[in-house]
Amino acid sequence: MITSTDVAELGTIVGIWAHPDDEAYLSGGLMAMARDNGQRVVCVTATRGELGTPDPVAWPPDRLAAERTREMARCLAVLGVHEHHWLDYRDGECAAAEPEGAMERLCAVIDDVRPDTVLTFGPDGITGHPDHCTVSAWAGAAFDRVSPPSARLLHAATPEPRAARWGELSASLGVYLPGYPVLTPQEQLAVDVVLDPRVAARKVRALGAQATQTTGLIGMLGVDRYTAWVGEESYVEAARRPASPTRTVTG
Repeated sequence: MITSTDVAELGTIVGIWAHPDDEAYLSGGLMAMARDNGQRVVCVTATRGELGTPDPVAWPPDRLAAERTREMARCLAVLGVHEHHWLDYRDGECAAAEPEGAMERLCAVIDDVRPDTVLTFGPDGITGHPDHCTVSAWAGAAFDRVSPPSARLLHAATPEPRAARWGELSASLGVYLPGYPVLTPQEQLAVDVVLDPRVAARKVRALGAQATQTTGLIGMLGVDRYTAWVGEESYVEAARRPASPTRTVTG
């Protein structure tokens, strides 16, 4: 189980995600632990998730975007995260966006924050969602351009043991597109978090704040099963910047 000391080694964190709730599902525990350590955590969200409903009549895009914006603020407040940037791309249309502009905006955030660690999707997008995959490419390109020396790029991953435990449930919920998830052997993980009960409960409160996405699911599964289902967060090392060379000054 990862400790607060382990999380402290991640330093200043920037998370780059596609939709509201991606950040909480994939890094809510890490963000909460980092903030409790006094670390700086900055979250970037590409879209407002306005298509994230099975009932677009009750939740037309503009109404849902406004509600998910409010939900996102409440979620991040539970996690103690107070720095957040919207990129304001249209949900489901990231792949059609002009990539250079998106990368420039992410470069501006990374250059300003100077993170030690950038968290985002891998090329598979975890679920295969095209927005996730596109945001991964944007984040990787921005990291390559402007990340500071010694910075790490970590990609969210689905470990093989987790898939064995929860694959049937995830399939029944339609979490993944056909052919996903891409599984990662346990030994290849760079960060593997099994949240302690206190942090897991806080993560569930944060996800519960995104009520348009989670109320029905939590009610269906029950709090205990839902907490166990979201109680792990795993990452692989995608890139690591070399440290700046030591400069010797002679007098």
